[in-house]
Order: sequence, then structure tokens, then C-alpha cells
Amino acid sequence: MMCVAFEEMTWQTSPAGLRFKVQKVGALELRLLEFSRDLDHPHWCTTGHLGYVLEGAMVVEFAIGSQVFRAGDGLAIPAGDVEKHRPRALTKRVPMIFVEDAS
Repeated sequence: MMCVAFEEMTWQTSPAGLRFKVQKVGALELRLLEFSRDLDHPHWCTTGHLGYVLEGAMVVEFAIGSQVFRAGDGLAIPAGDVEKHRPRALTKRVPMIFVEDAS
């Protein structure tokens, strides 16, 4: 068992403006992400995601439409071109917890 103390970690920022903290746990990465309205997600993501929205609301645009996720919602997006997607915050900030396969 492992406790991840995100409060003690420093925020990192991606080139697109996404704030994140990452802790590797074996073959998995536990990520605390914070989307904001200012985030410019310039491309369609094809990486799979399994996560939980902590607060706020966001829309995820898919090639076949979009879906809104709010605080308390979990999301499971498989990897691949068929499920390509692009997130956008609907509120000032949207913190989320994600688990990703780091292998």
C-alpha cells in the first residue's frame, strides 16, 4: 500500500498549459491534473484515460460528439484513434485524478 501526498509535490505545467503532479506506482502513474479555461489543447488525444472529476465541469469533445463531465463523475476513455478526444474546462478550474499505464 502506498499513500501519495500530492500536497507536498510541486505543480508542473505542460506546454499547452495543463497543471499536473505525477506519482509513479509500479507500472501505473497516478496523476493530479488541473484543467482551466485557459488550457489550449491543440490536438486530438489518443491516449486512454481512467479518471475522476474532483470539482468543476468540463466537456470532452469526441470525433462523434461531446460529453460533459461534472464533479463526482468518473470517466473511462479507451486508447486509440476511434476514441480520439479533446478536453475543455467549462468552469475556472477542473481538478481531476487520473490513472494511466506508464509501461
